[in-house]
This record gives sequence, C-alpha cells and structure tokens, in this order.
Amino acid sequence: MTVIQVKTAEQHQAVRMIRERVFVEEQGVPRNLEYDTHDETAIHLLVLDEQNRPVATGRTRPYDDQRMKVERVATLAATRGKGYGGELMRAMERVARREGRSILTLGAQVQAIPFYQGLGYNIMSDEFDDAGIPHRTMEKKI
Repeated sequence: MTVIQVKTAEQHQAVRMIRERVFVEEQGVPRNLEYDTHDETAIHLLVLDEQNRPVATGRTRPYDDQRMKVERVATLAATRGKGYGGELMRAMERVARREGRSILTLGAQVQAIPFYQGLGYNIMSDEFDDAGIPHRTMEKKI
C-alpha cells in the first residue's frame, strides 16, 4: 500500500469517487454538505492498494498554531479492516509534523470512535450532529 499527497486531476477524481461512495451513497450525506471551500486549500491524501487502486482518502488543514484538523476520512467498504485507514492516519501525522503542528483534531463519527481510540486519539467533546450523523471531537498529541 502507498499513501500519496494528491496533486493531479486524476488523483482528485479518485478522492471524489471514494467520498461519493462512502459519504453520499452509503451514509446519505447531502452532496452540498460533503464538498466545501476547504477542499480547495486542504492537503488531500490518497491510499492506493497493492494494485495501485484508490481505496481510502482524507484531508487535513491547519486549524490553529498547534493543530491540524483531519476531515473526510473514508475507506471503501470492500477494503475496510485491511489497515488502509490506519496507514492514512499515520500519514496525516507525518503531514502535521511537517507543517509544524503537534496535535491532530477531528470530528469522529460515533461508530468510528473505537478505530481512532486504537490509534491513540482521545474524546474531547460531547456528541454533536454533523450532516445528520452523531460525532465527537477527538484529538491526539503527536
């Protein structure tokens, strides 16, 4: 598996395909809520499987002087549980360090909290709604 920083139009299309399948089709997130102005400026990562097929994605952006915010983390259903999400999150940590940040923060869907806890993230907030899905803020010092 390989994690790359998205740079080409083809890579951006792969990111969009994964997000469409996971968030819009599977989870019913309205398309107008899935895409926002941060898509233009965020650092997007793409995970490729052993056959160079896109299987997972996420984006990160500066949040404050200490934090990078991780958003839109998605793995295709058929490839979940194979380590792609964990590798994506380790790459997010490398990006944050490169950007001079010491904390990653994210809004985790409640069903994904065990995944993030397994990577060392801690719950920082009460439950809140985002696009009709319950979330909690989580953070990790890196």
